[in-house]
Amino acid sequence: MGSATTLAPEATIAELVRSNATTDVAEVLTWVTEVAELTRPEAVVWCDGSQEEWAQLTSEMVEAGTLLPLNKDLRPGSFLARSHPGDVARVEDRTFICSENEADAGPTNNWRAPAEMKAELQPFFAGSMRGRTMYVVPFSMGPVGGAISQLGVQLTDSPYAVLNMRIMTRMGQDALDGITAGSEWVRTVHSVGAPLEPGQQDVEWPCSDTKYITHFPDTLEVWSFGSGYGGNALLSKKCFALRIASVMGRNEGWLAEHMLLLKLTDTATGKDYHLSAAFPSACGKTNLAMLQPTIPGWKVETIGDDIAWLRPGKDGRMYAINPEAGFFGVAPGTGASTNPVAMETLWGNTIFTNVALTDQGDVWWEGMTDEVPDHLIDWQGNDWTPESGRPAAHPNSRFTVPIQQTPTLADDWYEQDGVPLDVILFGGRRATNVPLVAQSLSWEHGVFVGATMGSEKTAAQEGSVGELRRDPFAMLPFCGYNMADYWGHWLEMGEKLGEKAPKIFQVNWFRKGADGRFLWPGFGDNSRVIDWVIRRIAGEVEGRETAVGTVPAEGELNLDGLDLPAADLDELFAIDPASWLAEAELTEEFFAQFGDRVPARLHQELETLRGRLSA
Repeated sequence: MGSATTLAPEATIAELVRSNATTDVAEVLTWVTEVAELTRPEAVVWCDGSQEEWAQLTSEMVEAGTLLPLNKDLRPGSFLARSHPGDVARVEDRTFICSENEADAGPTNNWRAPAEMKAELQPFFAGSMRGRTMYVVPFSMGPVGGAISQLGVQLTDSPYAVLNMRIMTRMGQDALDGITAGSEWVRTVHSVGAPLEPGQQDVEWPCSDTKYITHFPDTLEVWSFGSGYGGNALLSKKCFALRIASVMGRNEGWLAEHMLLLKLTDTATGKDYHLSAAFPSACGKTNLAMLQPTIPGWKVETIGDDIAWLRPGKDGRMYAINPEAGFFGVAPGTGASTNPVAMETLWGNTIFTNVALTDQGDVWWEGMTDEVPDHLIDWQGNDWTPESGRPAAHPNSRFTVPIQQTPTLADDWYEQDGVPLDVILFGGRRATNVPLVAQSLSWEHGVFVGATMGSEKTAAQEGSVGELRRDPFAMLPFCGYNMADYWGHWLEMGEKLGEKAPKIFQVNWFRKGADGRFLWPGFGDNSRVIDWVIRRIAGEVEGRETAVGTVPAEGELNLDGLDLPAADLDELFAIDPASWLAEAELTEEFFAQFGDRVPARLHQELETLRGRLSA
């Protein structure tokens, strides 16, 4: 770890920054100095990503009360953090896209003019790191030097953010060494917004009531203020890897996507396939990323659970990487019965945030075990029993864990230049209409499916039950530019790839019968659907064409050992033209909010869908 530099009062900020710098690239030094002159930290540390640095930071944070070491025998090398109750999640209403042109942000983003936003932020960042250390955190998204990888630097006054960035990215000196004079890299600035006056006692979780998460796509910058939590503070994640990277991808001819990444091996032939999938939240994404098949013949390995970057390779195929190096997962609902692979991954070296603490010094959350402990310390540090009438862990509590600990990790995660992509899945939580699986009739039809996908609202969400909540490509909160232009970019990528483009399918694990039951068992049995998808692209099954895509023909879906009534199977694939035509009206309304920026091809797809349904 670069030792913290503190100089005599008369020393300049520039001397504070440069005296310990581990780079001589002028652009980096100038930028760090400018931010330090604005934020006025007491010390500057250039992070190297080493184990010594980790040990030093964790011991300092334990001493400060920010981290609680867990039982070394039960959860070695692991810690519990408890955030401020007002700082527990991403804040969508305080998240801004600051493109020069408002129309470039589109109707689904909060837009502010860059100059106006910089002026608004200035007084908040002025002196915001006073009394604190500024950490310079260089990181690579993807393997350092990889064909699809990108570099960035985060400046932060949060040691919690530094530790999480070490887990979630390739963080350290190698990344900094990759930044050379004139090269492209992303600049991110983060402050918890809680400066310390001389002699002022710090709190365990510093943050501010005022929060801003601001993106400047034209200059590849992120400025985040006031929150120490999650994606608000780990600026590599949604801020860089999706919002900024989606703009980079549009400009440079690639795609930054909210997708998991899987490797599938046919054990009979040894042939490998690669699949990515975009699902909105609460649609089984993590479970699919760590799928354990219930049918023989397949080995399934994890490459990524959340984000994938896709870029055409020299051979004209689409290649993909997981740009992250760890999992930042939602804890509640993750358990031995729902996701055993995730539970095995969390054996140690994990930072848990806002979960409960057991009397044995381990962690617990709702859904982790079938049996609920008799006594816990809840996420706010209070005594808890099953009779308390409140969750022990916050519903958005998290774990941050190195991806290398995943027992199902594919060697392909290490591939410098990514893996060739065969299949893209889209899926939402649909109780009605959408069949269990359907292949798109073309790339353009697949883009239409991605653009119109969504979930039906549950009682837990705002709005009426059954109302369709659109989340195109699962990117609605994460697309850094106009969503309609993003659809156009997908169409252009299809033209570029031609016959070599991955095949697109829509899946729906959540269809319900008239009695309200789920018709499909889901979880490991989703391997049966993946099996059909792979056999379909390999040309082994014909399928049956319907108005909404090609579905399995009778007998093609492997249902061996599954006690699935024939009536349920029929209902899983039933296409009701009247319901679909009603949904087409909603799609037209949805497109209307984007005005004339919606690609003409998507309007054509809507009309041809209506034609097929009416036939």
